[in-house]
Amino acid sequence: MVSLIQKSSHPLASVVERLEAGGALLPESPQNLLEVVGILKSYGVVLGAYSRNLCYIADHQFLVLFPAFKYFDGEVSLKKLLRHWWHDRINYEFAEYCMKAMLWHGGGGLDAYLDTPEFSERAGAAIAAKLSDNPLMSGLNRLFPEFLPEQVRVLAYYSGLGQFWTVMSAMFLELSDRYDAGEIKAIDDVVRHIQDRLVAAANIPITYAVTIKGKVYDIIPPSAGLTFLPDTALPYVEAVFFRSFPFFGTVSYNAQAQQISTDQADFNYGALYADPLPVGGAGIPPTLLMQDMRHYLPEYLHQIYRDGLRSEDDLRVKICLSFQKSMFCVTTAAIRALAPHPIDTNDPAEQQANRAYLEQWMDRLAASRLVTLQ
Repeated sequence: MVSLIQKSSHPLASVVERLEAGGALLPESPQNLLEVVGILKSYGVVLGAYSRNLCYIADHQFLVLFPAFKYFDGEVSLKKLLRHWWHDRINYEFAEYCMKAMLWHGGGGLDAYLDTPEFSERAGAAIAAKLSDNPLMSGLNRLFPEFLPEQVRVLAYYSGLGQFWTVMSAMFLELSDRYDAGEIKAIDDVVRHIQDRLVAAANIPITYAVTIKGKVYDIIPPSAGLTFLPDTALPYVEAVFFRSFPFFGTVSYNAQAQQISTDQADFNYGALYADPLPVGGAGIPPTLLMQDMRHYLPEYLHQIYRDGLRSEDDLRVKICLSFQKSMFCVTTAAIRALAPHPIDTNDPAEQQANRAYLEQWMDRLAASRLVTLQ
């Protein structure tokens, strides 16, 4: 691209200009490439497990108020139970943490649909069918008429996030395969792969139905028009990459001290902002994800961690750092896909519009871990 406008005056001007030149938020280097592809290989495996469990809970644990075996994907055995108690398992709690972030922050068509009369009618029909032979639950529903519909909303988010992660898991595993085949040679190749796959998946329908006593009940029918990119992908980026929640035990919850914003839109505790050092501490949700990914690291990445100053003593912190690098690549793909004009445009007016758009992103990312990764 030929730049026909003046240099940016933004504090992160170097990043803006790198994006305008077709680069990524993460600088180009062999080390960054290896870390990003390697960690996304592990993440793809873990996301596959997360997505299957979320969809299982939505489909087969519908209005089960005490789902003792929800993490077993319908395969309960003594061996699996012992592994579960010994914590030798995938930590599905992290998947639910992300789901709750999406539910709380909202946004997108899924959030809007769950507040419509159509959803209330469809959820009511499914609830009535589920409770038809359960007088105790029917009485509870009459006493607290908003309780079970809210549980259906939560289950809709289980399903929506599960469907989103199904696509993302396949995307990251394909990236690793292409890297092994010599097709991915730079960070820009990683971003382009993710962007192309996001665009290709943009219109995949997001639907949700449950079977009760042999009859199918559509909770989110195809006619609702919900699709992958605007209704799950973008709300996920907003809720998990940017906002999320403060971690218990690491940030004061003293509202009078104003240590947490009173405005939900100003939350910036997401994956792009999190301090990697607390990872490994009790009560820190990302610790669960890093623990899961450590089991599936490709050998070339694991060896880099072993060769580090502390070897594997700070393995989860190292994994977290690599993971943040990879998420900045995913964010770059989203930024490019949402740009008002093609990034490589030579039209001065379009370049100026893109410049303003990119600088707005830099304003939001100024407090993130982006600066430390330059």
